[in-house]
Amino acid sequence: MSSPQPTGGTVPVGGQAPLLNIANALTCLRLLLVPVFVAALLVEGGEDTFWRMTAFTVFVVAALTDRLDGQLARSRGLVTWFGALADPIADKALTGAALVGLSMLGIVPWWVTIVILGREIGITVLRFLVIRRRGVIPASRGGKAKTVAQTFAIGLFLLPLPLLFPDSLGAVLAVQWTVLVVALALTVATGVDYVVKAVRAPGGSPA
Repeated sequence: MSSPQPTGGTVPVGGQAPLLNIANALTCLRLLLVPVFVAALLVEGGEDTFWRMTAFTVFVVAALTDRLDGQLARSRGLVTWFGALADPIADKALTGAALVGLSMLGIVPWWVTIVILGREIGITVLRFLVIRRRGVIPASRGGKAKTVAQTFAIGLFLLPLPLLFPDSLGAVLAVQWTVLVVALALTVATGVDYVVKAVRAPGGSPA
């Protein structure tokens, strides 16, 4: 769930909306779907096509709640401090669970998971510090592109494409890794960009 996006600077977290609202409920739903997703992904060591498709479906549903809760929060004025804090945690929990699960299955290298999660956890901690001291730094277009690229890349690796198209394994891997490399590049670039914005925001370095 994204905060309202004024032009530049930081924005205070809304405090008028009730905590119990549909946007926050969707955020909590996303958190609850994480263990369901992990359980489905790891069935039969990830070799069962049905359960891989089930895990992919749960992941897509959870990812869609991220977009939906943000739209509802902005359109209905439901931005709250809880949403501002819980939403990135839910996002990182879903992304982290997917990457760790895929690495455990030997589908995605561990170094990829470490790079992405290192950036996500580091920026999340920094975001909390910025919120506490100066308000929210609005998400950039690059940040949104990063999220889309990560979601798309994870989705491609969650799908049992090598099992479904064994004769086209080379093409499948080429597509998967092309999207993943784009996601990695955006992950690193937007992480650096956020740190720079946090340091330059009114109030000085958040460290």
